[in-house]
Amino acid sequence: MNNSFFALIFRQKYIKRWGLMRNLREESLAEHALETALLTHALCTIGNRFFGKAYNTDRAVTLAVFHDTCEVYTGDLPTPIKYYSEEMRSNYKAIEQNAAEGLLSHLPEELQPVYRPLLLDGAEEENRDERLLVKAADKLSALIKCIEEEKSGNCEFSAAKASTLRAIAALKSPEADYFVEHFLPAFSLSLDEMQS
Repeated sequence: MNNSFFALIFRQKYIKRWGLMRNLREESLAEHALETALLTHALCTIGNRFFGKAYNTDRAVTLAVFHDTCEVYTGDLPTPIKYYSEEMRSNYKAIEQNAAEGLLSHLPEELQPVYRPLLLDGAEEENRDERLLVKAADKLSALIKCIEEEKSGNCEFSAAKASTLRAIAALKSPEADYFVEHFLPAFSLSLDEMQS
């Protein structure tokens, strides 16, 4: 067996996101994973400090780092395709499962139990709340991408921005709502405006 698990997941930097959209600035899967991890940390902190939660921040951030790792095999399937129908969603889940198993097969058996819950959504029920925050952070990352593209004059992302805002509101996450109200407006500012 070749131990190529880490070499494979490091290929996230080659996977481009937003394939159906005209991007003024391309975004890699690796960038997205980092942003989602940072946002997950913020949401955990907001929940723990302002809403009396007891999120396991370290675990949540780790889940965020690995949340789209299977896309090194599948690529970034655009949302309109991935969620086109219940059948499509179910088929894509099976593809993700196969991709996760494929990645895990490139680890020594002794390490597989550590990484399995990170690659397989829902594999560990005890981190359900943290997984929901990762989902919210994933949506926030997409929303920030839309804002940055619009800020650069690309109206291609306007509809995606509106639908992503609706998706975040539908999550009913007080942490995500707090972030949207208190931190999101700064992403529309110029660097000079941010520093004033």
